[in-house]
Amino acid sequence: QVQLVESGGGLVQPGGSLRLSCAASGSIRSIYDMAWYRRAPGNERELVATITSSGSTNYVDSVKGRFTISRDNTKKTVYLQMNSLKSEDTAVYYCNANVRPLLSGLRNYWGQGIQVTVSS
Repeated sequence: QVQLVESGGGLVQPGGSLRLSCAASGSIRSIYDMAWYRRAPGNERELVATITSSGSTNYVDSVKGRFTISRDNTKKTVYLQMNSLKSEDTAVYYCNANVRPLLSGLRNYWGQGIQVTVSS
């Protein structure tokens, strides 16, 4: 059973920073692309950032220059460093990964989501 567990969310003032982490656990053979999504109240889910297994990254325009996605393959963990946070970054953030478990084929997995609130 593969699980993705997010941590690091919370309440922060505008202009502040947070670092989200997402750790994969279970019987894993390989982890491929990993990503962070978010869903703000009343909005659809939005792709925020992606990172390949070799470290290539992409970002939605609204976070470029403020957010950085990274990963530690030895720890099976992906991170999202969020700087210069704005109120419009308030959302539930979800981790996503393409994982090949030890005993089955490639599947896409989601974390449970973690709240990020940017407010004074």
